[in-house]
Amino acid sequence: MAGLSIPGVTDTYNTNETVEKLMQIERIPLTREQNQLDEYKSQQTAWREVNTQLTSLRDSTKALYSYENPFNNKIASSTDENAITATANRGADLQSFKIDVIQPATADRFLSDELPSDYKVPAGVYTYKVGEKQLTVNWKGGTLKDFSNAINKRSNGIVKSMLVGASAGKKTLLIESLTTGKENKLIFEGAAKEFALETGMISPAKGNTSTFGSTTAELQQVSFKETGRNDRMPEVSVTRTQILEGKVNVAPRGGYEVSIPQSALNNSNTHISFTLKATAIQDITEEINNTLQEPVIPSGGFAEFGGITIDNASSETLLPKTTTKIEPIESVTSKNVIYAVFNDGTERVISTPDILNEKEQSLDIDLSEYKGIKSISIRNFNTGYKLEISEFTSYDSASNLGYSPNHAIAEAGDAIIKYEGITIVRPSNEIDDVVPEITLNLHDKTEKTATISIKVDKEAAKNALIEFVGKYNQAIAKINVLSQNKPELINELDYLTDDEKEKLTNQLGMFSTDFSLTNIKSNMQTILSSNYKFEENSIITALAQLGIATNASGYSGSYSQSKLRGYLEIDEKKLDDALENHLEDIKNLFGYDTDGDLIIDEGIAYKLDKQITAYTQTGGIIALKTSTLDSKIKSSQTRITKLEDQMEQKEAELKQKYSSMQGSLSNLENQQTTISNFTKQQNKDSN
Repeated sequence: MAGLSIPGVTDTYNTNETVEKLMQIERIPLTREQNQLDEYKSQQTAWREVNTQLTSLRDSTKALYSYENPFNNKIASSTDENAITATANRGADLQSFKIDVIQPATADRFLSDELPSDYKVPAGVYTYKVGEKQLTVNWKGGTLKDFSNAINKRSNGIVKSMLVGASAGKKTLLIESLTTGKENKLIFEGAAKEFALETGMISPAKGNTSTFGSTTAELQQVSFKETGRNDRMPEVSVTRTQILEGKVNVAPRGGYEVSIPQSALNNSNTHISFTLKATAIQDITEEINNTLQEPVIPSGGFAEFGGITIDNASSETLLPKTTTKIEPIESVTSKNVIYAVFNDGTERVISTPDILNEKEQSLDIDLSEYKGIKSISIRNFNTGYKLEISEFTSYDSASNLGYSPNHAIAEAGDAIIKYEGITIVRPSNEIDDVVPEITLNLHDKTEKTATISIKVDKEAAKNALIEFVGKYNQAIAKINVLSQNKPELINELDYLTDDEKEKLTNQLGMFSTDFSLTNIKSNMQTILSSNYKFEENSIITALAQLGIATNASGYSGSYSQSKLRGYLEIDEKKLDDALENHLEDIKNLFGYDTDGDLIIDEGIAYKLDKQITAYTQTGGIIALKTSTLDSKIKSSQTRITKLEDQMEQKEAELKQKYSSMQGSLSNLENQQTTISNFTKQQNKDSN
């Protein structure tokens, strides 16, 4: 130990240095054990790093054949992404379909009048309701800005508020519902209603109802052109309708059209209500099918005179005899009997799914869902049902709340789309129940029909393969460094930082005598280079066919030792081509079921997973290595503690011994000095 000193004793005879040199010899076993402990710890760290690298590779490998493998990922594209987009789950079918967004779902957004910037919002309990949700703000009074902030702070996804700069010195308050759908109107209660009225956000609504469609003069011939009708089937005609007891009775194949009053069309809050009942009657096709298809020639009669009867000759027709068999007309049953007719000549069915249950139904049509509507058309295509339609009543839906907005930026409305020509209404702009495993996201109205295409997400598959190759190469690099004492192994890894290179240099060849790492490397290389014939007509049966191999780019120029290290390369062009044309083969290459039990039991990823798991699992090869090192570390630490105690004891003994020796020498020196001084004094006295 440097700087050793014996307390109370001067180092006249260099005893401190002597003790230190003796202790250095004594510490050799301790130093050797400390170096051994550091080596154990370094080995344990290295094994844990190998475990981390292999675990990461195993996770990447497992992802290539598990249920969530990237080869089943789907991606959706839209020809009008500004209006509609879609997201596809893994179970979605590969397909294309047409979508028209008639209108996206909207929420109420109401503005106040322009208010002075210093306007004070009075104290009170402000209640806002949207659907079944409610926001209550106990407001103590204050500025518009503070009031707006208070609403937003407590919003909880129900409503939000914003101040909009108007003219100089003026502000406008915006209150917005955060839930779309016509059933989710923004309702003001308590102080919120009083404040909305005071600031001009809303005003009292007056009831305004009118009736139409109950007189013969209003019933018009339907305007549609029926195609594919059998000549023997009657046309849909207004002549098969009549008004009885205030209701329009529509016989089979009857129909009429009623124009909507302009006053109703001018109000965006207009609803039209009426009742409808279908009653089963004798099917008209029975009579049609029983009608003879050739003319009936009456008998020629006879004459009788004097007991003699003479029959007249039968009449004859010039019409040819029918030789072809006439197929009977089939009865028709249809739940679609009400149609909205638009100004541009198009029309849309108004759904009545329970129309044939022979019960009177009350129907309500929100005209805001039928922009550009001009009339309502009733068509009874049914051959075995008659309809009874009440008069139509138009009313202002806002009057139900007792108020209507004055400055509505938007009003609550449902989303309306056409899916392959079928009209669908939903309260939200996220629609996941129309096409299985696909969510439609509506943004705006489509100008023309949008096409949604569902395809395999090849980019996700490619990224997963690239990630797999990267993780594999990192694991191989670690194995190479630990199992071989070749400095060039580190120099070839040009992506390493200086600190990482230094760390790997210290680990170079650390396990060169341990064959565990070389074995797993050899086994993994065998798995990757093998062929996997999962089907008779499979084209991709080896990893190299994807453009992934230890020499994917091909040799060029002189011999390259680095190409023999076991690292994988990617020929991106070849990989892209394989993904484009043989995706199912690639999926099976990494994992497939050989015995039909729906469990993956073969393939590159499956085998790699099993191989790596043997090393990384609890109780696996690496766990045994680190456990053994744990025992060695504990034993080494115990020996070091014992040796340190021995060193302290030995050092104390040497200090005691040399302290005594130093004392004895000092006494002898003092005695010698005394004798010398006495002798000198005696000689001086004798002279």
